[in-house]
Amino acid sequence: MSLHIGDEAPDFTAETTQGKIRFHDWIGDGWAILFSHPKDFTPVCTTELGYMARLKPEFDKRHCKIIGLSVDSVEDHVRWSKDIEETQGHAPNYPMIGDTDLAVAKLYDMLHPNASGSAKGRTAADNQTVRSVFVIGPDKKIKAMLTYPMSSGRNFDEVLRLLDSVQLTAAHKVATPVNWKQGEDVIIVPAVSDDEARQKFPDGWKAPKPYLRVVPQPR
Repeated sequence: MSLHIGDEAPDFTAETTQGKIRFHDWIGDGWAILFSHPKDFTPVCTTELGYMARLKPEFDKRHCKIIGLSVDSVEDHVRWSKDIEETQGHAPNYPMIGDTDLAVAKLYDMLHPNASGSAKGRTAADNQTVRSVFVIGPDKKIKAMLTYPMSSGRNFDEVLRLLDSVQLTAAHKVATPVNWKQGEDVIIVPAVSDDEARQKFPDGWKAPKPYLRVVPQPR
């Protein structure tokens, strides 16, 4: 099953480093970030997990939970966490899903559905496509997806910026321009007529082109 933006995030039950969860119940009425890793004790992922732990307070402010996935056991995740803390200064402070049977990786279209074997019989190269980030909304639908190669560390500051954008655009009929950051001007979406825009944005807007209507970020 191929996943797309706007699809419902597949639900599942799994063991994690913080106990057994049912994914949709765990998300609750807030937002969630699911980010995946091909194998425990891999160098790039070690740096990512530590940095995400450092950023967690920023996600908390945005009512967004973080959960990691690695194609290994919960026991291995716990052992790996010690290395992450030692080398990165922060141990994972969010749950890590154990996926020894590859079920969640397959459910999220990160491994071929016919992939066989257990985590123990697979290398990081076998799992190299398990390198995705999913931004999931309170309605349990996928709002954004990012996929990186195994050799390139992900930019989680960008994930935080992306979350700011999708949360803002979910609440207001605006879009965010290139390189937008929190507090900067935004764009009125084309689906909003000028008459509706005047009601929503009574202070007016700048329009270098009729289809490019720029306003201060709504609060």
